[in-house]
Amino acid sequence: MSDKAVGVAAILGCSTVWGLSPLFYDLLNAVSAWDILAHRTLWASILFGLVVWAQGHGGTLRRLIADRRSLGLLAVAAAMISLNWLVFILSVQLGHVVEASLGYYIFPLVTVLIGRFLFGDRPTAVQWIAVALATLGVSVLAAGLGAAPWVSLTLAISFGIYGALKRGLDAPAQVTVLVEVLCLLPIALAWIGWRGGAGLDGGTVQAALLFATGPMTALPLILFSMAARRITSATLGILSYLNPTLQFLCGVIWLAEPFTRAHAWAFPLIWAAVALYSVSLWRASNAARSAARAASASSTT
Repeated sequence: MSDKAVGVAAILGCSTVWGLSPLFYDLLNAVSAWDILAHRTLWASILFGLVVWAQGHGGTLRRLIADRRSLGLLAVAAAMISLNWLVFILSVQLGHVVEASLGYYIFPLVTVLIGRFLFGDRPTAVQWIAVALATLGVSVLAAGLGAAPWVSLTLAISFGIYGALKRGLDAPAQVTVLVEVLCLLPIALAWIGWRGGAGLDGGTVQAALLFATGPMTALPLILFSMAARRITSATLGILSYLNPTLQFLCGVIWLAEPFTRAHAWAFPLIWAAVALYSVSLWRASNAARSAARAASASSTT
């Protein structure tokens, strides 16, 4: 598979896991969000440590830790993803999954803007129209919620910054994520110790679910990091819409959150934007491949 194909597959897999994650965290409603966050960090660090050791990336890990710039970027990335995790878990526990889904609709728009103004990506006119449609849809949905969408904005901005920080790092995804969770690990261990296990005394099922936060954290983060290094911010953003769509369905269908008239107006606008943007990307990709084949044929001749 080409790098681009790997990146597309990675972001689709990542978005599916994240999109269905409200169903998982709903099972942990009896546990404090801070306790869950600490366990996510602990078990993810163990899992990533084993993966990095098994793959022989110890040298790369030491290089990243020794490089002050890389370590600084990853420390900030760790803070951003930790904030993102906490707000998302709270949104599940407090019955705001639909609002969380709005945040992940905003997130791709943030990545497009970051890509344009920080990395020089150049969306086409059609893609900007798609972004405008999605923005309109998100605005309608935010107005329908009747309150400032702080959950949505926090999720979108923190994750957008996280992706931007990871974009230029020359290291395997599993190594960069290990550095991130290692930055957070001392705080997590102190919290779990202070809390006397932080929920591990709640029975076998609850303990198993807390252990499972490790792979639930590790898999999508690895996939996202793989995607961020292989595809443009625009592609990353538009395919990430699968995540909030699944979250929205979880919130409305499984968790019985309300579906208002604002949702009925907003989501067609958003999906029209997704369709328009996807067609534009597909056409651009086909044009690039056709140009490359023509250039190759001309050179051969």
